[in-house]
Amino acid sequence: MGRYRKTIQYVILALVLIVGGYAVGNSLFSKSVVLKRGDVPPDFLLAGLDGGVHNLKEYEGKPLILNFWGTFCPPCRNEMPALQQQYEKWKDQGLELVGINLSEDKLTVESFIRQIGVSFPILQDKDKKTERAYGLKQYPTTFFITPKGKIQEVVIGGLLTEEEIESRVERLMKSSS
Repeated sequence: MGRYRKTIQYVILALVLIVGGYAVGNSLFSKSVVLKRGDVPPDFLLAGLDGGVHNLKEYEGKPLILNFWGTFCPPCRNEMPALQQQYEKWKDQGLELVGINLSEDKLTVESFIRQIGVSFPILQDKDKKTERAYGLKQYPTTFFITPKGKIQEVVIGGLLTEEEIESRVERLMKSSS
């Protein structure tokens, strides 16, 4: 066994380097779709905390905010109350807001939502298919989608204040009239 020890170590090292190189290369050079202004967002089929299954088609013809977030993300947690405030202000005029949680367990998400008092639908992207389809790289990422189904604006990372959300919602609501 002793005389083959070095050979086995070299084989293992080579395998680690090959697998590691593939993983790094795949993440650096993969062509994920980054959605931008004017694009049509891809449909999704996601379970909601309400027990239902939701898709993008439910919101056709309505101004929509899609917010991808996680409790592990401080800016996501911090902007949630501002999103809730703007949702309360604009929902009677037709605004829809949907939060898409990024693969966390239901108990964690429900606990956080209860603390904040969120009343808009929260969906769970357990398998990250929707996250990949939308080309997410940072959190939170928020899409403002016109009633015609086109992305009006994408805000990636950072923290949206209530005023910033409101100005974007005003533009979104103008696009629906």
